[in-house]
Amino acid sequence: MNTCAVEDLPRNKITEFFKLQWGSPEMVTSSGIYDCSALDGITVVNEEDNIIGLITYIIKDKECEIISLDSMEEGKGIGTSLVQEVESLAIKNNCKILKLITTNDNLLALKFYQKRGFILSKIINNAVERARKLKPEIPLIGNDGIPIRDEIELVKVLN
Repeated sequence: MNTCAVEDLPRNKITEFFKLQWGSPEMVTSSGIYDCSALDGITVVNEEDNIIGLITYIIKDKECEIISLDSMEEGKGIGTSLVQEVESLAIKNNCKILKLITTNDNLLALKFYQKRGFILSKIINNAVERARKLKPEIPLIGNDGIPIRDEIELVKVLN
């Protein structure tokens, strides 16, 4: 496994990855509309040069927000290492907060981030309904048959 910056890979490879994972490279949350293929990020590629992990983020006003995190091989530490790399970058950039938004159905993400020191900071009721107006391909039903409705913001204070 090799780690590299998103800009070190061909942009079409990043775009195709997001199309496979999310239907498009566009991410719509209450914090904004993002083209994930154009954001700063870090990838993990395997020996065949396939992306097996990818994280994107933005830094603004002393805050670093994780926009997307995908790990294709669960339980191997890929997601953890990517979050740790972004946390280190955030600290180097004098950020005070590392944050992210996930949806109410994403119980695995809620567990994953809380185990890594993030706390629940805000619930944005019916945020996904508003996001669907901009990105209609967001499904109505998510993980474990849970209706996708709300966004949950998680934060980690950086030292």
